[in-house]
Amino acid sequence: AARYGTCRRMIKAIINGRMTDCVAPTDRGLLYGDGVFETMALVNGEPGHWQQHLQRLQAGCSRLGIEPVDELLLAEECRQLVDGAGRAVVKIILTRGSGGRGYRVPVRAAPTRILQLHDWPDFPPVCAQQGVAVRICDMRLGHNPVLAGIKHLNRLEQVLARQEWDDAGIMEGLLLDSGNQLIEGTMSNLFLVRDNMLLTPDLQRCGVAGIMRSQVLELAEQLSINSGICQLGMTDLLEAEEVFICNSLIGIWPVIGVDEWVLPKGPVTARLQALLAG
Repeated sequence: AARYGTCRRMIKAIINGRMTDCVAPTDRGLLYGDGVFETMALVNGEPGHWQQHLQRLQAGCSRLGIEPVDELLLAEECRQLVDGAGRAVVKIILTRGSGGRGYRVPVRAAPTRILQLHDWPDFPPVCAQQGVAVRICDMRLGHNPVLAGIKHLNRLEQVLARQEWDDAGIMEGLLLDSGNQLIEGTMSNLFLVRDNMLLTPDLQRCGVAGIMRSQVLELAEQLSINSGICQLGMTDLLEAEEVFICNSLIGIWPVIGVDEWVLPKGPVTARLQALLAG
């Protein structure tokens, strides 16, 4: 049986302007995770929040010292990739390019552009409608302010966290940092509602600042919902009136269970979902 959130196959890929599935064995993205990526929803042939994803991609390149991507070229390659597609997933990977053995950055590395088109994941509709159960992961995220916020290719912490469970009823795992502060989910950002305040974890030391996370904060402002970014711990989670997770593919999923703790789907989450759905 197909598992939730899986893609049945990769439809096609464009690498440096060519329709191919081959990457050089000397590519630093493969060797060292030296690069950044973006994942976005394709709806009716249009990648959602294109400009926001592009801005974060460029910000990640700047942080890592990778040559900025040609935005017009990337947009054209994306148009070629999604031609004729309906609802799907677009993934853009930008690596530093090929180089010799060793960590030292090549003097003249030419970045590698990888664009992939995937089938839409088989997320059950009840996830958004009724909510999902999540767990607290044993894995703890390390602190690295230099990499915090960007979507770099080093995802081993998330990979190891996702290996912790194989229960089809658990849709996500929540991650704390080495100081036991709540940070995010393995594939999502986290929000709590407490005392009529919408709160999301501070990501200055680790974590990914998701595009949907920013969108939710903007939606909250439109609805005149007080919101804040702050340090949050397990006590905050256990005392929350509502909890939800979000990303660019799933939108907003209410959290109705954290390990043995049960929560209702709350009104703030429902309002945000409705506004997001338009």
